[in-house]
Amino acid sequence: MKQMPEDYYRRLEEIQAVDFVLVELTLYLDTHPSDQQAMQQFNQYAHYSKQLKQVFEEKYGALQQFGNSYTDSRWSWGTTPWPWQV
Repeated sequence: MKQMPEDYYRRLEEIQAVDFVLVELTLYLDTHPSDQQAMQQFNQYAHYSKQLKQVFEEKYGALQQFGNSYTDSRWSWGTTPWPWQV
């Protein structure tokens, strides 16, 4: 497997951490649907997650398939390790 730079792993870990927060907030909001502060936090983290993923993909390539991530001009999908391989 290709060795990626340390920045790759740091950015991927940050994305995973933010997405974990989103999962937890989703579970909380399922049982507390009127908590406005939690909804605000969810929206902030959702926006932050999108930003992190956009920057990651611009630098290292797509994170998701099936139209959830755009391709580059070289169709380099799959030329770097898949997120679950690191």
